[in-house]
Amino acid sequence: MRITKENTTALFIDFQERLFPAMNEKEILLKNTKMLVEGLMILGIPAVFTQQYTKGLGETIDELKSLVPGFTAIEKTDFSCVGVEEYTEFLLHHQSRTIILCGIEAHVCVLQTAVDLKEAGFHPIVVTDCISSRSALSKESAIDRFRFENIMTATSESILFELTRSAKAEGFRAISKLVK
Repeated sequence: MRITKENTTALFIDFQERLFPAMNEKEILLKNTKMLVEGLMILGIPAVFTQQYTKGLGETIDELKSLVPGFTAIEKTDFSCVGVEEYTEFLLHHQSRTIILCGIEAHVCVLQTAVDLKEAGFHPIVVTDCISSRSALSKESAIDRFRFENIMTATSESILFELTRSAKAEGFRAISKLVK
């Protein structure tokens, strides 16, 4: 399946103040996720952030929040984002069919969301260098499950260039600078 900008949105799951510091390889995760957020903003891909039980886990980390003009987050308590009313409205508003997914933790909220999106008829794409868990084993286990469930995976650089499609495209130069 070719990934195009049409009917594509992004979902950033639970990059929160009290959860993020416990993630395995969090510096690499942050670098790649910042690049993905910036690239998607350049390409005009609508994106939404979720926060799991904000009162306990805190707000979305400032390093990501600051990249999104007019930032707001969807509050949730279920692990999957599917079924959260505000997220359903976002999908309907943007006529989303393809969903770029990243977040934490890979083996819990990202996994359950990806599986539920696929079962609901969407095309989730998990950005594997923009997901993490507290342990490397948990992330590896989640990636194995994505494969088992036939859920597409990609890297942040790969997805940005696929959405750009051409070196002649508007935004190509900006995307090229981001990935260097």
